[in-house]
Amino acid sequence: MLATNGDTFLGGEDFDLRLINYLADEFKKDTGIDIKQDSLALQRIKEAAEKAKIELSSAMQTEVNLPYITADASGPKHLNVKMTRAKLESLVNDLVTNTIAPCEQALKDAGLNKGDIDEIILVGGQTRMPKVQEAVKHFFGKEPRKDVNPDEAVAMGAAIQSGVLSGVVNDVLLLDVTPLSLGIETLGGVMTKLIEKNTTIPSRASEVFSTAEDNQSAVTIHVLQGQREMATDNKSLGQFNLADISPGPRGSVKVEVTFNIDVNGILNVSAKDKSSGKVQSIEITASSGLTEDEINRLVQDGELHATEDKQKRELVEQRNQADQLIHTVQTSMTSLTDTQQTGLKTLIEQLKMAVNGDDKAAIEMRQKALQDAYSNIMQAGQQRGNAAKDSANDDVIDADFEDVSNG
Repeated sequence: MLATNGDTFLGGEDFDLRLINYLADEFKKDTGIDIKQDSLALQRIKEAAEKAKIELSSAMQTEVNLPYITADASGPKHLNVKMTRAKLESLVNDLVTNTIAPCEQALKDAGLNKGDIDEIILVGGQTRMPKVQEAVKHFFGKEPRKDVNPDEAVAMGAAIQSGVLSGVVNDVLLLDVTPLSLGIETLGGVMTKLIEKNTTIPSRASEVFSTAEDNQSAVTIHVLQGQREMATDNKSLGQFNLADISPGPRGSVKVEVTFNIDVNGILNVSAKDKSSGKVQSIEITASSGLTEDEINRLVQDGELHATEDKQKRELVEQRNQADQLIHTVQTSMTSLTDTQQTGLKTLIEQLKMAVNGDDKAAIEMRQKALQDAYSNIMQAGQQRGNAAKDSANDDVIDADFEDVSNG
């Protein structure tokens, strides 16, 4: 399996409801009676609508005839409406169209084109509707298979899976994928993804991170699931601390974080201090309690806020770069003259003020000013050092040593 996608809120009942509302509205036009207020009558219409929908998958026209559906002061009322396939298709056209978007997303997630698809299998009774089959054919450019019973497709897949798990079926390998990206919270509150959405499982991924403070004694590993760029917008799966790590300057202590998902979807996250070898881990069970509806909501949420999230992440990354530059300059200022230090301190304060704001361009401008000033000072110092070295070399006489020992 390369990717999964779908609208779990859309199904055959949505198609039924369109037809139910149409029949009720037609009845109201004829009689002036709102039959939707009569639960018993509405149940009869529901059963008749589903029957008519099924009939229109093989016939061009059918008739919905419900005698004595209700009554008023003038006597009993009957519902009799002729339904054509064309009318039904016009009622549900937008629902059919909405089924294509998940197909497009699944192809995108899998990195495939329409032409890469060999076979199309229809699942669920609603796919018997000619309009649905026509939409699928139009999108993929080929006929879907009709030799697999749509009502039995899911059961057949479940039977194969149970056979694989029980060991009865040995010649089939079914590989699942991660429904959402998995990662950890890093500096600035961003989510750094280690395993991307739709990665085939089992899967393993590692990445090395460094400490954000001098002599940091512990790091917190906050495990996240979702498609958003900021940690707070994703689902928290759990967190743990790796304590008593090796002390050292900011950025010098390396911590390796490893994500390992087994075939059952159980996630194990470990953090290892590269210097001491100290390890801490957490195990998170499959799916983490998310329903398919929640998964789809998180995916759609990520797509909806993609541009906004990208801007937020870029701002955080710019702040982190600026903070790193400030740290670098401050640690090397002791070797500079008072005049140089004063100039750099002014630029540092200006950059800190920009970092506290939300203007990415302002941070970039102040960061460049500090970077240029610092680089010029460092280059000037290096040139003075080279000049002094050359001057010292002028006093040295180059000569070859002659061996004067007697042979």
